[in-house]
Amino acid sequence: MDLAGLVPYAEVVGALAAVLTSISFLPQVWKTVKTRHADDFSWGWLAAFGAGVAMWAFYGLILGAPSIILNNILVWLCVAVMAWIKFSARR
Repeated sequence: MDLAGLVPYAEVVGALAAVLTSISFLPQVWKTVKTRHADDFSWGWLAAFGAGVAMWAFYGLILGAPSIILNNILVWLCVAVMAWIKFSARR
């Protein structure tokens, strides 16, 4: 199957995928913010996931792909909020 004809739509597909994956993460972030409870998230997961989305954002910068960049910056900010809540609860 030749997908070359779909190349002009690649950014639209990427943007839609970014919106959908970000939206799927938001209910968990909202619950964490609302309950001020992040004990279910390990520091290892927060660090690995945060580093992974930061690297995806950097990859997007290299490619010049706005959907990859913006999505991963927004997800990283959500992870940072969750990590801050987890950190704050320990004090």
